[in-house]
Amino acid sequence: MTDKIHSAKTLIGYKLYRPGQIVMNRMQAWSGMFGAGTIHGMVSPDYAVFDVLGGHEIKLVLERLKTPDMVGQFALESKGIGSGFNRLYTDRFGPIPISLPPPKEQAAIVRFLDYANARLERAIRAKRKVIALLNEQKQAIIHRTVTRGLDPTVPLKPSGIPWLGDIPKHWEVLRAKYLFREVDERSTSGNEELLSVSHITGVTPRSQKNITMFKAQSYVGHKICCPGDLVVNTMWAWMAALGVSAHTGIISPAYAVYRPREPDRIVGSFIDRLLRTRPYVSNIICRSTGVRSSRLRLYPDEFFQLPIILPPASEQQQIIQSITANTAELNIAISGLERQVELLKEYRTRLVADIVTGKLDVRSVASQLPNVTDTPQASPEIEDPSQDDEMEEAQLASN
Repeated sequence: MTDKIHSAKTLIGYKLYRPGQIVMNRMQAWSGMFGAGTIHGMVSPDYAVFDVLGGHEIKLVLERLKTPDMVGQFALESKGIGSGFNRLYTDRFGPIPISLPPPKEQAAIVRFLDYANARLERAIRAKRKVIALLNEQKQAIIHRTVTRGLDPTVPLKPSGIPWLGDIPKHWEVLRAKYLFREVDERSTSGNEELLSVSHITGVTPRSQKNITMFKAQSYVGHKICCPGDLVVNTMWAWMAALGVSAHTGIISPAYAVYRPREPDRIVGSFIDRLLRTRPYVSNIICRSTGVRSSRLRLYPDEFFQLPIILPPASEQQQIIQSITANTAELNIAISGLERQVELLKEYRTRLVADIVTGKLDVRSVASQLPNVTDTPQASPEIEDPSQDDEMEEAQLASN
C-alpha cells in the first residue's frame, strides 16, 4: 500500500532500530501494535525499542505479544488523560509477565508458523486481488452511468470540463456553490449516533465499522450532519473520503458539512457516487492544498468552485436504480470474498495464539515441513479498508 503517513521536517531525535529488536507503538500497544524489521533504520521517538534477551526467537516473541491475553494486559496498563490515545510506558510494560516455550522448542514453532502464515497470506492475497478486480468493474459501471446517463443514443454536448468530456445535452453544469451551502451545527450532548466518513463506504454509522481504537471521552462540540448532507473529510478528501449521509449523527469538527440549497434538485446517492468517481477525485486532489501530498486539505472555497454535472432529479433517481441493479451481483461477490478474508484472518489469529501459548503442539509436524522460501506480503496495490477506519477514529478522538 502507498505510504500516506506524514513525514517530519527533520528526523533528528528519532530512535534507532536494528534487526533483532522489537518496536512497540506505545499508543496502540493495547491492540498488539508490535513489529520487527530486517534493516537498520529509525522509528518515531514516541515508540519504544527493545532488545530480545535470553536467546529467544524474535518471531515467536513478536507473535506472543499479539495474543489476546497479552494485549488485554497491555490495555489495562495503558494510561492517558482522556485524549483517546492511551499509552503503554516502559515502566508499566516491563513487569508484565510473558510465558514462552523452552528455547529448543521455539525453532520448531517458528518453522511451523512461517509455513502456515505463508500459505494463509497467499490465500488472502489472492482473494484481495479478486476483490480489487470486482471493485474496478463496479467503479467502471458507476462512472459510465453517472457521467453519460442511461440512454446511449442521447445527444451529447461538451461539458466545458476538460477532465470530464462530453455529457448528455440536457444536463446542467453548475459550480458546487450554487448547489450547496456550508453548515456548522454542533452537538450539545455528544449522544447522537457516531458516523464514519470513509473512502470505501462513504458515510456510515460507526457501529457498523471494525474500529479497535479507543474513542474520545466526549463528543460534545462535534459537528452534526443530517440526511442529505454532503460530508467531506477535509484531510482525506483526496482519497475520496466523503459522501452523502443517510443518517442524523455526529462527525469530527474538522470535517465539512454541505447542505443542498434546493433539496428537490439533488438525489444524494447520485452526488455521492459522482464525487467519488476517479475524474472527480483527481480534480479534488488538484484543488486540495497542503505542505505535503499526504496532508492535502480540501477547503470550502475550493470545494465551492468544483463543477458538478447535474441531470434532472428524476433521471438521477433512475441512474441510481440502474447502478443498484447492475452492481448487485458484484456487491454480493465482493461481500462474500471479504467475509472469506476475515475468516482466514480470524483463523490465522486463533491458530497462532493456540500455538505460541502451548495449546497446540506442532513440533512433530514442523519437522516434516518443507523450507519456506517465499513468504508473501500483502499486495501493495490492495488497500485494507480497516486502515481508513483507524485513521478516522484517530482524527475523531483527537478533536
